[in-house]
Amino acid sequence: MKESINVIISGGGTGGHIYPAIAIANEIKLRYPEANILFVGAKDKMEMEKVPQAGYDIKGLWISGIQRKLTLKNLAFPFKLISSLWNANKIINKFKPDVAVGTGGFASGPTLMMANKKGIPTLIQEQNSYPGITNKLLGKKAKKVCVAYDNLERFFPSGNIIKTGNPVRQDLLFIHTKTQEGKEFFRLDKKKKTLLVLGGSLGARKMNQLIESQLDFIQNQNIQLIWQCGKLYYDEYKVHGKRDNVQVYQFLDRMDLAYAATDFIVSRAGASSVSELCIVGKPTIFIPSPNVAEDHQTKNAKAVADKHGAILVKENELETFPIVFETLLKDLGKQESLSDNITILALPNATNDIVNEIEKIIKR
Repeated sequence: MKESINVIISGGGTGGHIYPAIAIANEIKLRYPEANILFVGAKDKMEMEKVPQAGYDIKGLWISGIQRKLTLKNLAFPFKLISSLWNANKIINKFKPDVAVGTGGFASGPTLMMANKKGIPTLIQEQNSYPGITNKLLGKKAKKVCVAYDNLERFFPSGNIIKTGNPVRQDLLFIHTKTQEGKEFFRLDKKKKTLLVLGGSLGARKMNQLIESQLDFIQNQNIQLIWQCGKLYYDEYKVHGKRDNVQVYQFLDRMDLAYAATDFIVSRAGASSVSELCIVGKPTIFIPSPNVAEDHQTKNAKAVADKHGAILVKENELETFPIVFETLLKDLGKQESLSDNITILALPNATNDIVNEIEKIIKR
């Protein structure tokens, strides 16, 4: 294959779409240092900041999703779609990609639609156990659909599906060697157990309200807390960082050390988080967001919980959290079996396997 390849990667809106896209780009660059990689994202979304920080160029489209509630914002959607299709067409004509890769998010729709229209091969990476509308449409024409869950043949042509898993940060593969470093980094008491709470990059209101209401309970269990409350809620909850054994963060830059230092995890069930936690292998309680397309977080969490790899607590059952958590704390056998079972589900070679598929597409 030629050394200088042109790859467009489109995905964003949340960290769950952006970080897999960056992981794929990094692996391509590792194999083909001369490769030209261009990201296409949605203007005003976090990819416009995170992608340049990772060292890649990005173009922004004026695009957003349709609100599920009746709202005036939906009136602008047709204009945004036309604008983004036109601009995606311009970007593709100028960049001349050999392949276009979509990892989900608003911008990937118009970008891969125009790539398909121009006969440029496409690959989509579907992170969830239940795909969104955009990927269902794109999957009909994609050369390959890389998935993380079984039984997606009802959504995509079965011959094009390959189970690779979701790309994860490579530094997570070695967290078992970083326990000491993690405890020192977060200044933790080595005699206490640690709970890590992850509400996603933007945050999760109900989860934050739950943790705030349970701070006394958590401290009474002799547990120390690392609480990532998210960008949207940090100003509201940072005051609790003044408590003993409670650390509140907007965002965790060293997720590898946070995972390494912790004993228990409470997390949302976005696709990337679930994939990371399978590799991390710590006892986990999932509290999925019900406010996402097709309730896919609940389906993601259930896919793990059904195999006894995690505990699922729905948002409408949060009053049970103290009992669930205290029971887990006291049951060492349960902790061990959750760790063993979630680790079995890990697919640590996802990034490598996805880029193998991209190579095959370009070679054709």
